Amino acid sequence: MVPRIFCFAVLVVASSSAIAADPPTDETFTNSLDMKLVRIAPGSFNMGSPSGGDFDERPVHKVTLTRSFYLGTTEVTNTQYEQFDPAHRKLRGKLGFSKEDNEAVVFVCWADAGRFCEWLSAKEGQPYRLPTEAEWEYACRAGTSTPFHTGDTLPEAFHKHVGVSWFPDPARGARGEVRLTVGATPANPWGLHDMHGNVEQWCADWYGPYAPGDQIDPVGRAGGDFRVTRGGSHSTTLEYLRSANRAGTLPEDRSWLIGFRVALGEKSTTDALPVAPLPRHQRDVKQEVPVDLADGPDPEKPYFEGPRQYVHIAPDADGPVFARHNHCPAIVPCPNGDLLAIWYSCRSEPGRELAIVASRLRRGADRWEPAEPFWNTPDRNDHASALWFDGKKTIYHFNGLSAAATWGSLATIMRTSTDSGATWSGARLIMPEHGRHHMPVESVIRTLKGVILVPCDAVTGGSGGTAVLLSRDEGRTWVDPGQGREQPDFQNGGPGAWIAGIHAGVVQLKDGRLMAFGRGDTIDGHMPMSLSDDQGKTWTYRASPFPPIGGGQRLVVTRLAEGPIFFASFGKNVPFTDTQGEERRGSGLFGALSYDEGQTWKIQRLITDDGPERTIDGGGNTRRFQMGPNSAEPRGYMSICQTPDGVIHLISSKQHYAFNLKWLTTPAPAAVP
Repeated sequence: MVPRIFCFAVLVVASSSAIAADPPTDETFTNSLDMKLVRIAPGSFNMGSPSGGDFDERPVHKVTLTRSFYLGTTEVTNTQYEQFDPAHRKLRGKLGFSKEDNEAVVFVCWADAGRFCEWLSAKEGQPYRLPTEAEWEYACRAGTSTPFHTGDTLPEAFHKHVGVSWFPDPARGARGEVRLTVGATPANPWGLHDMHGNVEQWCADWYGPYAPGDQIDPVGRAGGDFRVTRGGSHSTTLEYLRSANRAGTLPEDRSWLIGFRVALGEKSTTDALPVAPLPRHQRDVKQEVPVDLADGPDPEKPYFEGPRQYVHIAPDADGPVFARHNHCPAIVPCPNGDLLAIWYSCRSEPGRELAIVASRLRRGADRWEPAEPFWNTPDRNDHASALWFDGKKTIYHFNGLSAAATWGSLATIMRTSTDSGATWSGARLIMPEHGRHHMPVESVIRTLKGVILVPCDAVTGGSGGTAVLLSRDEGRTWVDPGQGREQPDFQNGGPGAWIAGIHAGVVQLKDGRLMAFGRGDTIDGHMPMSLSDDQGKTWTYRASPFPPIGGGQRLVVTRLAEGPIFFASFGKNVPFTDTQGEERRGSGLFGALSYDEGQTWKIQRLITDDGPERTIDGGGNTRRFQMGPNSAEPRGYMSICQTPDGVIHLISSKQHYAFNLKWLTTPAPAAVP
């Protein structure tokens, strides 16, 4: 589905109706806004990068542009843009960026840029528009075929705060002064400035994979999730400034990294390429709800299956699915009986290449399908994901959307599916400002008062707490009750603005209070328990009975359909009782139950098949580990759901465990002498 554009600008209409003017014919042209444009002659070039670039820069294909057009020699400036939208002046200097008249305008969405072009067209009687992606790369290369129009390297003059930025998180280092003055870098051979850096620039096209074969006047795909941006920006690493590099984001996204330049010339009449084919997990999805959906293992007999891998990726995969690092999952039952799991895939967790991929376990199948893309904002870190089924027909997908790299500058998006994940609504920014508190975490819940609650890490480090996003109107509007408040003092019991510990799991008690557990922070040497009696506005804190967890570990907590609250986490010296009544000690993943709303807990057993000691490939941060009667998975990011047949599905960074309540409450077999 094509996303709707929720992006608005104040239009200032010219005082008199514009009369169509003769098109310019000189090599350069200066318009009424003192905007200089240069004529780009027709020609051909090889679009993309044959090696050393990203997966989406291939296949390299010959592009022929049959008509000349004009292109702004610089990005649109604040002064120029504000003649169209005077209200934008209040955004000058937002977060410290773009204060002066001659700096590139930023905090403009794709529709803002398009409306500016429409306004300028009406004002001057000329066909202004955004350039196509092909026009942009052709003009940037200016006849070159090297990574930059300057050659294989980019000279120092183009370097502007180069590096991986965690801005605006103050805990990850301060940002130096960044000026976005246009035209301050040397022009390319065709007279265009700032084609490598300063700010990214919106293009007209929907983002999608390249098609093989020669193309004439291409206009991109017919639809998609993202609009293309080109050129790279300040505050990033140099490979994202290459001529062939492709980026993009939601059309309604606004940040300090994106501006635009204008083209002048008639639009191409070439048909757009079809929308990209659907990935495997969205194809041939059955829609009927099985009548026997609740039929499953006998609830009076222990049932356990696993571990089995749900992450299947080719060992040499390097985009858009990556073999190197797969982590941080979410799992949801679909109305049709399938299971859908998503997680992030990357080379490096802070990297701009990090994407969300998915796999489906179809009802009746015994193997998860190979992973394919699920949500992949081009060259933006998509950190991280949550899935939730409302118990009726709708699956919700929540995700972070970075301004660039890292999870220091996330906005939050939401999508929905009413057909078991076969199609999804266009993504909507529910927390549009890029910053902290916007990285979704499993587990999403609906409270007894009907409020949808999405936990989100409040910080970017390994400790410091979890915020919550709340919607009281079925996801239409959202609030963060902890935003702008001081970080809580967990050690003194609160009250505080958010949950103690990152990556928190949340469950609601029968009396309406919220109970949460998180990672990284400790109280008296134990994992903290956080409690809220006002729907997440304030929290109090106390020590839980569980050991604290750290890097590469994420707990889960949920209320089972049978009534008790189930908790799973990790420990190094976990006590449990076997069938002979002997207390044993084990290490790794364990499950605990509470029948009295979190007042007391009993660790039931390790989550293991109790088979012989052997080595398992744990994936993600887990790597290889030993599994046996006294050893279970030592770490992993977990997600959990329970299907209508009573089976609990617990996934870690790579493994899928399935069991019922009877198995949990049945003691482990006695130790073999």
